[in-house]
Amino acid sequence: MERTPVYFAVRLSLIGLSFVGVWAAFFLLGDTWWQVLTAVAMAAVFGQVGLVSHELAHLQIFRSRRISEVCGRIVGNLGIGLGYGWWQDKHTRHHANPNHEELDPDVQPDIFVWSEDQAHAAKGVPAFIGRWQAFLFYPLLLLEGLNLHVGSVRALFRPSTKQRVLEGVLLAAHFALYLGAVFVVLEPLQAVAFIAVQQGLFGVYLGCIFAPNHKGMPTLKKGEKLDFLRKQVLTSRNVRGGWFTDIALGGLNYQIEHHLFPNMPSPHLRRTQPMVRDYCAEIGVPYHETGFVRSHVEALTHMHRAGASLRAEARV
Repeated sequence: MERTPVYFAVRLSLIGLSFVGVWAAFFLLGDTWWQVLTAVAMAAVFGQVGLVSHELAHLQIFRSRRISEVCGRIVGNLGIGLGYGWWQDKHTRHHANPNHEELDPDVQPDIFVWSEDQAHAAKGVPAFIGRWQAFLFYPLLLLEGLNLHVGSVRALFRPSTKQRVLEGVLLAAHFALYLGAVFVVLEPLQAVAFIAVQQGLFGVYLGCIFAPNHKGMPTLKKGEKLDFLRKQVLTSRNVRGGWFTDIALGGLNYQIEHHLFPNMPSPHLRRTQPMVRDYCAEIGVPYHETGFVRSHVEALTHMHRAGASLRAEARV
């Protein structure tokens, strides 16, 4: 549980330099269709900045909540247009009740359905998309970046959102600087293409980071009660991989350990895994771990199965 100042000093410096570097490349390249490559690189960098915001929200970098929130709003709101306060509240509720169909905002049937019960009750958009949601999942992830921006702005109109004025100012500054730079440097058609590629791949990247963690794992319903360890372990999936997986997924491939110890600095999760895995085996709690591709196959298979009743109704 000890802090890792050297690790995060190096990590944050590299991500900061990458963020500055992609924008420098953008301005140096100027008015050209080669900017599509810059958009791809920027999507990856934005994803890494989002992971830093996640680590700040969990107090993995600084012990001080105040410092973490200040930095979180700078890298989240100003850096990538993600409302830190809104996302932190949403993510905290997810950690408290992962995969709970009523209490976890990440498995609400807003667009997708995550269980047969949700499919039976679905109406409107979830009922329509749910039929073939496994095939539509990745295409719709292209809109996830936009969805995060919209959610961040909508949260500014809720009285429960903390520091609404500050968050609004920082979000406005991000959108003004981002859109201003893109439309000043590029021609209108190029600018639209750049935004579509950058924001689309940003959403896909985030989706590929978070989807393997819980999608396809058991969901909980009202009245089902588990102790803390089982609630976190049974609803989470680990993704095997080496150093590249650890960097690309920001340590969230050790999702079970992260849910058990959310404040633990991400580089320590790998070291904790053998202890957690052995303890789960000792007390008879299933510990699920698989490869990256297999994790997505499991998630998509579950989504297709969950939408079976909707497909049956459509045929009738």
